[in-house]
Amino acid sequence: MSNQVEFWRMGATPVPCTDIGELARGFEAAGWDGLAVGEAHGLLPDPYVVLGLAAAATTTLKVGTAVAVPLRHPLLAAGAMATLQAVSGGRARFCLGRGDGSVKVLQQKAMPVAAFDDYLQQLQGYLRRDAVEIDGVAASMARQDDIDPSLAVAKPSVDVAATGPKTLAIAARSADGVSFSVGADVERLRRSIELAHEECRAAGRDLEALELGCYVQVALTDDGDASAREAIRGLVVTHARFSGFEPKAAADVPVTHHAQYRTAVATMEAVYRDVRGGVARTDGGAPGEIDFYPREAGADELIDQFAIAGSAEYCAERLQQIVDLGISRIYIGTRAVGVDLAEQNTERIGREVLPLVRARSSA
Repeated sequence: MSNQVEFWRMGATPVPCTDIGELARGFEAAGWDGLAVGEAHGLLPDPYVVLGLAAAATTTLKVGTAVAVPLRHPLLAAGAMATLQAVSGGRARFCLGRGDGSVKVLQQKAMPVAAFDDYLQQLQGYLRRDAVEIDGVAASMARQDDIDPSLAVAKPSVDVAATGPKTLAIAARSADGVSFSVGADVERLRRSIELAHEECRAAGRDLEALELGCYVQVALTDDGDASAREAIRGLVVTHARFSGFEPKAAADVPVTHHAQYRTAVATMEAVYRDVRGGVARTDGGAPGEIDFYPREAGADELIDQFAIAGSAEYCAERLQQIVDLGISRIYIGTRAVGVDLAEQNTERIGREVLPLVRARSSA
């Protein structure tokens, strides 16, 4: 399985999104398998439009969301996903989350677990062209394939981004895969895989039927150059917060780490809910370079404990440890909102780190 692992560039939508075709060709040339962008209405461009343009400009680069959020009616989300799957020639794959920052922009809370379970099942039903009943009314996307036969392609896979056991259970029942958002710690990832397998058994599902992925933030650093660490700081904050939503630390999370995750939660709450939060221009920065993430939300210690930052050899070694767990898809966070608009960290990881991992995997 290790030699089949996919590496996806994940992070803030490339800036400017109007140049996404050229940027996507650059990712493809640098050796990335996929490009994933988030869905954060009011903060980021519409992901399906951006990804459609990226797909049209490339030939092998896969495209998808990391993550999509359950704000659209499931029929509308399924329609966008099915269209991107057709436009890309079957290169689309989607990861769905309950929503956090994206719903805070709307002054809402993340979708409750039970409602998210229903949403995922409805979305999958529409993508299969089933008749899906919601509130006693049935609807389907089946007719669109008759109206436009170019849409009659294989169903795209839909994964679930998961940190806790409840979301893992939903993924095991109804998703095509699960992508763990628990950081780069191998033991914590190993435990997440064990939980996923336990949930598959409980649901009577074949373990091989659920593909395993994960989110990892990576910074390729050189001596004295902290730019890549700064590029991923905001992504580390974003993903670490998911482990800090509960007042008490989970069994596999040290109390000292949990305290940092809780700080990240509290610090970012105000940014997301303020209609002009996080848009202060970086001193001397170009348009689009902003201080979206307050520095106190993610200290250097948080990056070191949750992400991977170091030389090309070090990053490759850490990624190989994750690949060896049986992970088949790694979403590598390379830059957050407002930083590294040139995608330097993305480019270097693709050209300097990924070849080392692939060489080790095929050895």
